[in-house]
Amino acid sequence: MANDWPLWEVFVRARGGLSHRHVGSVHAPDADMALMHARDTYTRRMEGVSIWVAKSADIAASDPAGQGPLFEPAADKVYRHPTFYQIPDAVKNI
Repeated sequence: MANDWPLWEVFVRARGGLSHRHVGSVHAPDADMALMHARDTYTRRMEGVSIWVAKSADIAASDPAGQGPLFEPAADKVYRHPTFYQIPDAVKNI
């Protein structure tokens, strides 16, 4: 039964050169079947050139509500931020 199968998150790349983006989820017993379900569900009209699937249980993500404590250590490393460097006039694009 589909509810007994693990949940897989689906990511699709619309065209070459673009990033994969999360488009939804499917239930499937394994990765191969998850790819097939994802293809049938999210790329029926040839919307994608590549599909990724990952078990939802294997994805770890930060909580936006806890962003302060997670990202504060980076704030004290100003050398990582190019805000105080002088950019020569000859340099048009960085």
